[in-house]
Amino acid sequence: MRVTSSLMSQTYLRNLNRQTSKVQKYQHQLSSLKEVNKPSDDPLTVSKIMDLNNSIVQNDNYLTTIEDAIDWTNVQDAALGQASNSLSRIQNLIQSAANGTMSEEEHKAIKHNIEGELGALVDALNTNFGGRYVFGGRDTTEKPFEVIEDGNGNMTIAAYINSDQNLPREVSPGVTVDLLTDGGKLVDVDGNQLNDFFSEVFTALDSGDYDALGGDLFGRADAAFNNMVDKRAEVGAVFNRLEAAKERNETENLNLKSMLSNKEDIDLAEKYMEYSMEMIAYEASLQMGTRILQTNIMNYL
Repeated sequence: MRVTSSLMSQTYLRNLNRQTSKVQKYQHQLSSLKEVNKPSDDPLTVSKIMDLNNSIVQNDNYLTTIEDAIDWTNVQDAALGQASNSLSRIQNLIQSAANGTMSEEEHKAIKHNIEGELGALVDALNTNFGGRYVFGGRDTTEKPFEVIEDGNGNMTIAAYINSDQNLPREVSPGVTVDLLTDGGKLVDVDGNQLNDFFSEVFTALDSGDYDALGGDLFGRADAAFNNMVDKRAEVGAVFNRLEAAKERNETENLNLKSMLSNKEDIDLAEKYMEYSMEMIAYEASLQMGTRILQTNIMNYL
């Protein structure tokens, strides 16, 4: 095969173009600090990077849900603490009212205090978090409890909640945690409704039924208090589960970002060394070109 000057020039230019592309590739990688800058650089790697980015976004969304749920349970815990305190004071007031030596005025004062604690109890159960009632079941925009008067003109509680209406929250793929928002279980103590309880308490205070106050009603007040404490413990268990989910989420997010960095980011020192080697080869090619591409007319004189 006869090697002509034209063939040598074409071969050289083709190799120089290939060398220039390599140099340009390393320049892009060094300037962007990314291993790939467009899908054509490495389609498989780009596909894996996209999958990892999607997983990180999804994980961040789960983290937002978890943190919102944790804040929700913290608000619930504080509300149940206030409700428990009100029920505890109501229980003490009923115990005091069972004393037959009290005057009528003293009984009226106790009744007013119980009415005040009833209002505080309802306010606690109507706690609102970010425009949502934390004990309103799934209908979080409607106030779940209200203080009303019964047929005798005494204060009691009205509840507007469907039973078994907790709020589910997905905290990771296929994993759901129920927020305990069913306020109906707070005013239903073993089948005894708090609205009936308060009606009977005020009726007993008005009639001076000390036996009922010191017996059945005091026991029901104790049961209502214990029920509130139990529900607070359940909320605490949900909080602990959410905290564990948050810890797992953050660990997974760290692992995903580490995997993404391994796929996407360059090793700066290694890449600079490769770039330097390519630049040496490129400069050598340019120097060789001065010998091959001599088209000056002086070469033929």
